[in-house]
Amino acid sequence: MSKGTCILAYSGGLDTSVCIKWIAENYDLDVIACAIDLGQDQDEDLGMIRDKALAIGAVESLVLDVHEEFGTDFIVPAIQTNALYENKYPLLSALSRPLISRRLVALAHQYGAQYIAHGCTGKGNDQVRFETCIAALDPELKILGPVREWNLTSREAEMDWAQERGIPVPTTKAKPYSVDDNVVGRAIECGVLEDPANEPPADVYTITQDPTRADAPDPQYVTIDFEQGVPVAIDGQPVTPYQAIVTANRLAGPHGVGRIDMVENRLIGVKSREIYEAPGIMTLIAAHKSLEELTLERETMHYKLGIEQKWAELVYYGMWYSPLKRALDAFVASTQRFVTGQVTMKLYRGTATAVSRTSPYSLYDYGLATYDASDRFNHKAAGGFMELYSLPIRVWSDSQAHLSELVDARYLAGTGAGTDADAGTHSSENTDTNAGE
Repeated sequence: MSKGTCILAYSGGLDTSVCIKWIAENYDLDVIACAIDLGQDQDEDLGMIRDKALAIGAVESLVLDVHEEFGTDFIVPAIQTNALYENKYPLLSALSRPLISRRLVALAHQYGAQYIAHGCTGKGNDQVRFETCIAALDPELKILGPVREWNLTSREAEMDWAQERGIPVPTTKAKPYSVDDNVVGRAIECGVLEDPANEPPADVYTITQDPTRADAPDPQYVTIDFEQGVPVAIDGQPVTPYQAIVTANRLAGPHGVGRIDMVENRLIGVKSREIYEAPGIMTLIAAHKSLEELTLERETMHYKLGIEQKWAELVYYGMWYSPLKRALDAFVASTQRFVTGQVTMKLYRGTATAVSRTSPYSLYDYGLATYDASDRFNHKAAGGFMELYSLPIRVWSDSQAHLSELVDARYLAGTGAGTDADAGTHSSENTDTNAGE
């Protein structure tokens, strides 16, 4: 009876390198290692990663170039949505997982594999993202999570296990960072970073430069053209979405743009200290958002803010292929019809700031906005507007405000402090608490 086959999402790092040997030993499966080229570290030799998987014991090792697919199908929607989880994290790892999952499922079908495996820990987000996306695409496939199962209780133990079996790994006990990277940026955790009180060591950063250094570059201006919310040119040079993120990384990285140090709420229920470098995506999102300020009417723009947060949350939670996320995609796409124009960004000392924006579909009307002699706003009409706008609050004030007793009285008086007359209405405990405030 022939062995079963397992498709392994392979990065060449510590966890997935150990996974190849561990799956073969513990499940008696043939392992096909699949590394996905998402534009990660340009110095990384993906050919060596392929060879390394074979040397460890994979029966086949593949490297798939998905650059343009990643840019068009995943990065563009994130830019159009201005997607930042908890208003900070630009979803760099979360965006890649549904694409990797899609390719793993296709390979499982191609090779007749019954299993897909990943190298995610039992308390991380990525296990949820991979397994939820794979389940959405083919619920019949079995998923293995070796890191959740083995008794290697630390990264140091993994390194020892790997050394005993002659498995080369890129981490060391002196520098045990766990890094996930792709063209969108880098996610760094573990080691000294696990204490939120520790300032990140300088060596965690590789694609951005310290913006506080004495020789930081002078301000740089970058012009980005968008068509229907898609970046199509940078400084006059046409770009694909993938090329846009590569170019924006190259321009913004030396200015230290996109360094993020945050304690985020993982889906699994724990807080995690994460360091991110994402210069390009943070620049493009800032530019896109600035163009939307010019081209989206107020109610659409305000409503979209809530959609953006929910969309980012769903992607962070691994729900890329869910019905709700697809419905939100349709909403976002409908808002991008007129998000066309040009934005100039100023890059300087860790910031990417929109300083100029133009659009043939701009809703900004100089004649309505100006205070100079060309002002054509009907100021007299504002009086009637004020009368009607304030009508409900005036009716409430006349009818009910004086009946709202002490709490509302203090609120309306602009102070939370109790008066002598209040004293008998509160317990001494509450009075002391108020006094302490």
